[in-house]
Amino acid sequence: MCYYLPSKMPLFLYLVLLVLELHCAPPNRSEGKVTTYNSSQQNATFYKMSSINADFAFNLYRRFTLETPDRNIFFSPVSISAALAMLSFGACYSTQIQILETLGFNLTDTPMAEIQQGFQHLICTLNFPKKELELQMGNTLFIEKQLKPLAQFLDDVKSLYATEVFSTDFSNVSAAQQEINCHVEKQTKGQVVGLIQDLKPNSIMVLVNYIHFKAQWANPFDTSETKEGFSFSVDKTTIVQVPMMHQMEQYYHLVDMELNCTVLQMDYSKNALALFVLPKEGQMEWVEGAMSSKTLKKWNRLLQKGWIDLFVPKFSISATYDLGAMFLKMGIQDAFANNANFLGLMGDNSLKFSNAAHKAVLHIGERGTEAVVVPEVRFLDQPEITLLHPIIQFDRSFLLLILEKSTRSILFLGKVVDPTEV
Repeated sequence: MCYYLPSKMPLFLYLVLLVLELHCAPPNRSEGKVTTYNSSQQNATFYKMSSINADFAFNLYRRFTLETPDRNIFFSPVSISAALAMLSFGACYSTQIQILETLGFNLTDTPMAEIQQGFQHLICTLNFPKKELELQMGNTLFIEKQLKPLAQFLDDVKSLYATEVFSTDFSNVSAAQQEINCHVEKQTKGQVVGLIQDLKPNSIMVLVNYIHFKAQWANPFDTSETKEGFSFSVDKTTIVQVPMMHQMEQYYHLVDMELNCTVLQMDYSKNALALFVLPKEGQMEWVEGAMSSKTLKKWNRLLQKGWIDLFVPKFSISATYDLGAMFLKMGIQDAFANNANFLGLMGDNSLKFSNAAHKAVLHIGERGTEAVVVPEVRFLDQPEITLLHPIIQFDRSFLLLILEKSTRSILFLGKVVDPTEV
């Protein structure tokens, strides 16, 4: 049975990290001191961060493919990177190093202050108001009211990571859970309800990271051209029926002969784009293994605009992950152990991760990520379809990336194996 989100469903992402109390050694805050850089330094840092964050995204993606090789994958790399970087600001010694190295940073090459300032610039750029594009990313810390986080830490995470901080009574589990869920529901415009259902009684801190994205296609599809019951190959023996959107339009696209895949760029009306990557039959693993920041740069250089006969499924995709287990495998071990060191956050208290969960939801439709009331488009000025125009038909497993243009940040990354999977 196919299930599609309502036509007005935007795209939402949220990350939840639960933290428990333990003992660790005093921190050294000097590495975390925020300094001021000139514009040329900022640009150099930003360029370097874009590549590092992209490579982290693909490394994490490959971890997901190992866990669920034949299932849909969908997550927000930039929000996970920002949340971990924020927590690294309160971490010390090996705990901090492990978090940053997992993200792809080396403190010898990129000092802590440069990393933090780079993320500050990234978040400010993403959150800057843009006409016809809703994009907002932020963090919220719910801290046990008896605890006293370092004032310096609270000031820094507010300015660097757009983090709100709330004093919460975790001794009343149901009330704390309701407070967090109400906040999440508000931040996600009422689309995420009851996020936390099993808050642990001994929790003392919860970090909620969210990203809200809603945009229209620069070239919206004509709804009358969408065909119901179109065949989509899940694997060699499984075929499902999906609504298939159709359009004759000019798009940037390319055929990557080295990676055996077709790449299509679909722009949103402002400041964002989607990359649809269609590997040849049997070549998905090859493409997945080769994805990197260098691959994105190569595609950006080689994409060329031209008329195509395009078929894209109308679908919804969602995925939930236990990031705690994934972080452990990627090298963030001390943060979950008894020797976790987060005293840069508490000063005289002790914390460790207890859980990290991540869920992302996306709807792809004729207008973009949300259907809006606009005049019906008939494309009367387009040429008739002929054999001269290449056909790009996403009727089998493909990769999907959504990027913010000015930062080239990967907002969302996924693989659509079965567009009917809920």
